[in-house]
Amino acid sequence: MTDAAEAVAVAGAEAYPRIVATLIRLTGDWTLAEDCAQEALVSALERWPRDGMPGNPGGWLVTAARNRAVDVLRRASVERRKLHELALLTDPAPTPGGEGDVVDDRLRLIFTCCHPALALDARVALTLRAVAGVPTADIARAFLVSESTMTRRITRAKARIAAAGVPYRVPTGSALVERLPGVLAVLYLLFTRGYDADGEPAFADEAIRLTRLLDRLMPAEPEVAGLLALLLFQNSRRAARRDYDGNLLTLDEQDRSRWDHAAISEGLAVLDRAGHDGPYALQARIAAAHATAATGADTDWAAIARWYDALARIRPTPVVRLNRAVAYGYARGPAAGLTLLAKAREGGALDGYPPALAAEAELTARIGDPARASTLFRAAAALVDSDSEREALLRRAVSLTATGP
Repeated sequence: MTDAAEAVAVAGAEAYPRIVATLIRLTGDWTLAEDCAQEALVSALERWPRDGMPGNPGGWLVTAARNRAVDVLRRASVERRKLHELALLTDPAPTPGGEGDVVDDRLRLIFTCCHPALALDARVALTLRAVAGVPTADIARAFLVSESTMTRRITRAKARIAAAGVPYRVPTGSALVERLPGVLAVLYLLFTRGYDADGEPAFADEAIRLTRLLDRLMPAEPEVAGLLALLLFQNSRRAARRDYDGNLLTLDEQDRSRWDHAAISEGLAVLDRAGHDGPYALQARIAAAHATAATGADTDWAAIARWYDALARIRPTPVVRLNRAVAYGYARGPAAGLTLLAKAREGGALDGYPPALAAEAELTARIGDPARASTLFRAAAALVDSDSEREALLRRAVSLTATGP
């Protein structure tokens, strides 16, 4: 990548959501806003190598996009009011009160993309496209669909927002309390799509970037801080999740010197601002216990079990109950873990869920039955979609067969 292209990429990552958010507010036209943002980036790639880097790259991009929108609207003979509003849009160079308007636009865009009128996957895709500026082809690849299919999905999502009359604003009062968990769920799902074994790492980075933005915009919301801390702790292990041959490693197998300790320190600082009772704050405290343990043997499993108790009280999902069983298996012994796992599986809630089989396998191995544990690991491997996860489960099964009676 050339210096100019790299400069455009860096400036575009910051400016793109500002351009789109502002132009959507002023014109109400999602397609126009995105097209003008893309054309501003193309123009920068053409002009910056020739004319030199502008003093305010982000401001240059926003101005270029604004001017392009004015040209398009003028040629289309759009009403004078919109042209007047666009003419009043100023360069976003730091000025007293100027950043506030831009920041508000981005926050409005996040809440609009994450509106409950849309299905969860549609919210994630629209957030990636409109807020993060991820190319539709990359989004399609992550969702395992064709680019044309994803284009239609995003178009339908925009149309649904328009048809439903979704207001382009940040909700207030009780509406904000009701809507915020949905926004956080979208950001967390976006992160997991990037952090999963065969996920797209850039998506995890975008989730952290957007959560940082949300935390800056809503510093008084403890669950936003809780989510940011959780993402930082989890992402800190990314470089150590695979060995040098590319094989997935369990938490205990990872070289902790390869963890991102700066991210862990930041996560701990953010966690200090989070509450103690919210689901993301509780998950962040669990992640912090893993992140700050010098070795796997030093992990405070008793504290983790207590936090899972609290989490299960407010979010008693099958997955939370599964993780609670694993924590008890380490805090109070594998028999206790298997007992809780059996309760979590009542009613078939975890049937066919590979992590449940893998958890049972690990607890079974620790209780002293390697042959059955190996069979369970193989059963879990047969159910996963990820090649790297399948290989990791099979390696564990083979290791138990080799050490069994």
